[in-house]
Amino acid sequence: MATYFGPFVVSRQVFYRSAHSFALVNLKPLLPGHVMVCPHRVVPRLKDLSTEEVSDLFITVQKVSAVIEEVYHGQSLNIAIQDGALAGQSVPHVHCHIIPRKLSDLPDVDDIYKLMSSPDADLELSFAQLKKFSKSSGASDGPDLPDDLRQPRGMDEMEAEAIMLRGRMERRGASL
Repeated sequence: MATYFGPFVVSRQVFYRSAHSFALVNLKPLLPGHVMVCPHRVVPRLKDLSTEEVSDLFITVQKVSAVIEEVYHGQSLNIAIQDGALAGQSVPHVHCHIIPRKLSDLPDVDDIYKLMSSPDADLELSFAQLKKFSKSSGASDGPDLPDDLRQPRGMDEMEAEAIMLRGRMERRGASL
């Protein structure tokens, strides 16, 4: 059975499923380890979910967060929902971003919100990230490139990450 994120089939990117939700790796992660949790039912807004779906969504976020923080050595997490197009939601399907954070992963800790919004919202930040990227050997702890310069990852890369995370979830007793 196919799994959908809005109109997109994402079955190979999924690393965890619960009764009403699933977790998947991100096509264009803002930082390493950026994943999303979505309800199985494709609805655009949080208010469209049943109480049972909301409960399951956040229990899944909690379980996935623990694994993401451990695997990506996060010291904190950004957990965010952009609820509707005017809030920056790019796919009309409720989804919760989980982004592991480390000291100095961005020039300013709140820059993550600029990255989640319009790619040209902050040119100074984009140039700072590009400068950081160009100095690194490609293994930066920060974002690879500003959103307008980031390229979508290939399916093989995303599937490999999903398989690795699935194994980590299973070791914690949460199976697919």
